[in-house]
Amino acid sequence: MDGIIPLYKERGMTSFDAVSRLRRILHEKKIGHSGTLDPEVAGVLPICVGKATKLVDLLMASGKQYAGELLIGQATETEDLTGKVIATAPVTAPIPAATIEVAMQKMVGPLIQIPPMYSAVKVNGKRLYEYARAGETVERPKRQVTITSFKLTATSYDPATQTQRVRFIVDCSKGTYVRTLVVDLAKALGYPGTMASLTRLKSGGFELDQTLSLADVQDQMSAQLLNLYPLAYAVRDWPAHELTPEQWQTVKHGGWLPQASLDQRPAQVALFYQQRLRALYQLKGTVYKPLKMIDLDED
Repeated sequence: MDGIIPLYKERGMTSFDAVSRLRRILHEKKIGHSGTLDPEVAGVLPICVGKATKLVDLLMASGKQYAGELLIGQATETEDLTGKVIATAPVTAPIPAATIEVAMQKMVGPLIQIPPMYSAVKVNGKRLYEYARAGETVERPKRQVTITSFKLTATSYDPATQTQRVRFIVDCSKGTYVRTLVVDLAKALGYPGTMASLTRLKSGGFELDQTLSLADVQDQMSAQLLNLYPLAYAVRDWPAHELTPEQWQTVKHGGWLPQASLDQRPAQVALFYQQRLRALYQLKGTVYKPLKMIDLDED
């Protein structure tokens, strides 16, 4: 079984839990996900099955889109509502939407982020959340991410609690901590903040309306109707070349292809034989050399 499942991960489930459940449903051990989702975050989690696991890094490299809500007026230790409140400040008057939008726009582009202590980033072989749960602090590695778009979709002020909620959609690169992004937005507005909810709308080239729940996958397996996305979906934007039988004999043994043997001459190319993705090659000088071998099985 080889292919990609755009899974809808529900809240309250870890990405590892989702993979474990799918191993049992599909009776397949070779499964991996392309980008961890926190337990309290729902949405698109592309799952690679069989030979598709060789393409996980390509799916992870694609941009992601999230819809979420920021609560302004309180901060938590986890930067979301699962954590203990560590700071509060009353929002005594509504923050104008225009003011929020200006602050959001200033965050578009390259950003340096420091991962939250309650995250799965490893430092000295230990995950940050393990240090946090033990009450320890450790220097966290900075990372550069890119925010492509950060837009306000709605905002509402609650005079009773003196808090304000900001709904948003953000397009960002892999590795972005949206929790940290929205906490920094609240700080830019002069208040503590925490992420109230988050849903991943897009990842790996898949959108929310393409996803299947675990129950959907179970039902399709029971009916023997599971339709995986092909491996080629992960490289649908790559230049493609259909190999001749002679070229296939060379490629399946990891051989090089002369630059002149391809009609197009891109820097990287997806190689197909009998309409199946076989390998990814890259141009080195005047020859194409293997970048990633995918499917070398004969029919």
